Amino acid sequence: MEITYENEIMTAFLKGEIDHHTAAPIRSEIDGKAESMRPHVLRLDFSGVKFMDSSGIGLIMGRYRQISLLGGSLEVVNIPKNLEKIISLSGVCSLGVVK
Repeated sequence: MEITYENEIMTAFLKGEIDHHTAAPIRSEIDGKAESMRPHVLRLDFSGVKFMDSSGIGLIMGRYRQISLLGGSLEVVNIPKNLEKIISLSGVCSLGVVK
């Protein structure tokens, strides 16, 4: 995962698979950087994600909560076609974060 910060937007470029084994270290890294950088927008870029289970939904929901507590907002972008259904069925779209 790569994280960039520009114009008060922190972008996490997620890669590979997101499951219960990989979600915890991803969460820790994003949370740590968000705490120190205090971005206005936390953007999760899913363009490099090949597979995701419910742990990926948990990752999104947890980051939504965390960035909201910091006074920012979340954007989920570049969702691959093969992940659109799980994102849609999860209800994440109703939060208004999927761009």
